[in-house]
Parts: sequence; C-alpha cells; structure tokens
Amino acid sequence: MGGILGLAPLVLIFIAFYFLMIRPQQKRMKDLQNSVNAVKKGDQVVTGGGLVGKVTKVDENEVEVELAPNVKVRAIKATLTSVMPAGGAKPAND
Repeated sequence: MGGILGLAPLVLIFIAFYFLMIRPQQKRMKDLQNSVNAVKKGDQVVTGGGLVGKVTKVDENEVEVELAPNVKVRAIKATLTSVMPAGGAKPAND
C-alpha cells in the first residue's frame, strides 16, 4: 500500500504535464501539419529559416516561394513553419 501511495504524486505530475504541455503541443503540430499539407498557390508562408514569401507552385514534397519580384526559391514542405491563407490581412505599409 505504501508503494502505491509513493507513486501517486509521480502519476499526478505526469497527468498534469500531459494535459498542460504534451497534449497542446501535439494539437499545434497536427494543425501545422494539416495547414502545410493544404498549402496552395497564393498562400503566404514562413520557412524554417525565417524567409517570408508567397507560394507560386506546389509539388508533392516541395513548394516554390517567391521572396521578391523575380526571386523564387524551392523549399521542402516540411520546413514550413507558418502558412497564412491567400487574401489574408495585408501589411500596413502596402
């Protein structure tokens, strides 16, 4: 009986960590994965390196991102950290 009571605080701490840290992180990762898989031409994306641009072409594993007029780079979809749908809010200086 004493052994079970000794493990109870550890179990409670694990449950608290699961609901406060692990579960929300898994939800954020699932949402990001879904948005990366649904990326389409015209969406604005941020890459893992911090580059911001507009998607001009989408392949199965890669996207072509226009960083500036006539400056296009190819990026692996898995490196995208943020996807903002086309037609979203415009920057204040445009």
